[in-house]
Amino acid sequence: MSRAVARVLVDTPLPQLDRLFDYAVPERLVDTVGPGMRVKVPLRSAGRMADAFVIEMADGSEHEGSLSEIEELISEVPVLAPEVWRLARALADRAGGSASDVLRLAVPTRQVRVEKAWLAARAAAADARAEAEAEDATTPATAGTETSSTDNVSTPELDDVATRGITGYRSVDLVAAVRGRARLALDAVPLVVELPAVPGLPPRWVGRWAVTLAELAAVAVADGESAILAVPDYRDQEQLVSALEAVLPPEKIVRLDSRQSNPDRYRALLRARGDEALVIVGNRSVLLAPSTTLGLIALWDDGDPLFSEPLTPYAHARDTALLRYEQQHPALVFAGHARSTDVQRLVEIGWLSEVLPDPRYQPHVIPTTQQGSRDGFAANARIPSTAYLEARNAVEHGPVLVQVAHPGYAPRLACTECGDTARCLRCSGPLQKKSADATPACAWCGALAVGWHCVTCENTMMRSVGTGAGRTADELGRAFPGVRVIVSDGSRPVLEVDDESAIVVATRGAEPIAPGGYRAVLLLDGERMLARESLRVAEDCVRWWADAIALARRRAPIFLVGVGGTIASAMATWNLARFASSELADRRQLRFPPSVRVATVTGRTDTVETALDALPESIRKETLGPVDVEGGTVRAIVRFDYAHGHDVASILRGRVIRAATDRRKPPRDLRPGDARNTNRRTPAPTLRVRFDDVEPFSD
Repeated sequence: MSRAVARVLVDTPLPQLDRLFDYAVPERLVDTVGPGMRVKVPLRSAGRMADAFVIEMADGSEHEGSLSEIEELISEVPVLAPEVWRLARALADRAGGSASDVLRLAVPTRQVRVEKAWLAARAAAADARAEAEAEDATTPATAGTETSSTDNVSTPELDDVATRGITGYRSVDLVAAVRGRARLALDAVPLVVELPAVPGLPPRWVGRWAVTLAELAAVAVADGESAILAVPDYRDQEQLVSALEAVLPPEKIVRLDSRQSNPDRYRALLRARGDEALVIVGNRSVLLAPSTTLGLIALWDDGDPLFSEPLTPYAHARDTALLRYEQQHPALVFAGHARSTDVQRLVEIGWLSEVLPDPRYQPHVIPTTQQGSRDGFAANARIPSTAYLEARNAVEHGPVLVQVAHPGYAPRLACTECGDTARCLRCSGPLQKKSADATPACAWCGALAVGWHCVTCENTMMRSVGTGAGRTADELGRAFPGVRVIVSDGSRPVLEVDDESAIVVATRGAEPIAPGGYRAVLLLDGERMLARESLRVAEDCVRWWADAIALARRRAPIFLVGVGGTIASAMATWNLARFASSELADRRQLRFPPSVRVATVTGRTDTVETALDALPESIRKETLGPVDVEGGTVRAIVRFDYAHGHDVASILRGRVIRAATDRRKPPRDLRPGDARNTNRRTPAPTLRVRFDDVEPFSD
């Protein structure tokens, strides 16, 4: 008689264990263990226990020897959904990583109390269904009375959306597009709107984009399907949740993000494991949320760097969404004020259909470099006189937004004698000042620069270089006496302001929302933003400026200071898709991402060269490097077409596994009892591979 076997994925960082292992199920657990559950299993090679997920059950095993038994069932809750496992495996294969690393991002730490409450609720629901079925068995059936948890949802707000369509897009039937599983690149309307009043709450204003995504999600929920909406950070999430609450019952909205406490996040995960049609909202990890009836995936502002996962295997949220589309085929929407070059590539190859607002709205953007000589030398000032006069007139009627490049008071300090950057004497980090009276401190380690001297010339005096948000606020406070000055940045976040007169100084991405929109917007430090050495610097700046512009009142003056050329023309004409297409064309000529894929290979010289030698000759010819990097290692950049992605990932993954196993082997001359056998420390990994990393193209 065949014995029950569980195929499990062991939770381990070791790449050589990134596969399914067969374990025998002991008799006491045969009726309990199932797919998606957490278990403990013995690792023979390591002589210890390890956590694992049960992936599937089988009646037997192809393994010829005896199988180890599962040691313990950690939980009866199937926290790992089948669709999440398939997605994790595909993500790991694409990125040359381990599925267990993806699952650590997808499945939160176990919370026993939350599990007990969930199991009790599930048992109560099962009892209620059994009673209902028994009652139905004694009651004559009536046509049309059957219901289920995935039946269509109907409310006045949902019916209104389905009837009138999605606001701001008259020429495209977006309701039909969601129901038809369309793939869209959607340009958002760059305005703010007021949400319907809720009794007991103050008026709520959000970006028009949030209303658009909420209405798209409402279409999916109305059809009995779930929607996953991913946004870069908590500011966007607050807007989106407010917009969703205007069209959906609160119980239909589930938040799943890294800012939640562990119990709340675990509770949200278990809620999403059910069959109910929900809208699941969160940051990049929400795309790993379980959903069996998925009708829509939407990403807002996919070019934001917060969508790039900093943990191995470093999968971008955009790639997660694309793989999930391939597996579950929901409607897929990439929305933004400015289009990323990655989305533009998908539009140009015909994989995504672009959707433009109708009626078209063009913000009143004024590049100061194109104003001619009316200002004379004042046109080169940080705030040209025309922008200053417009701001002075506008602030009499409401708030004015001033976007700056850097937080703090002085983003950089320099020696007054030689001009070198003032650096920390402890760690060599750059010094900065958070306020006019603050003692300079290190931006890296936080140490105060007491007794500082220049390491180049021994001078003890330093001066401010550049202007941060704090210094800008001080200067504007003097220029606009009697007007409130509000600062919003990473350390002093402000989500919204009132409609009273105020100067709002904000760093990029930290701009608050103003009721009705800002009466004027000044985009400063453009030249400094563009001076950053990065492959994506131009599209990043366009995205930052476009998001700030979208907070302005209709037809309010918006001044783009210190920026000219094609970027200024694109902003003034609001033809941002054409700019993205031009950027993509330049990358295509240079064979840079996203026209091609890349993989960085880092390690010892011999290990990197061995990995590169394993690649086909056509790909080796396109490799950049190796070059020396920190830690005595070298790095090479492998460039390859999308069609070769699977082969390259497989080859490089094989070399990572080979390097990991080679470093664990003892020296050839090691004998039993040799002193080198004791207290041997495993050396650090000798090869690291990261796919689709554009940082090597930055300074």
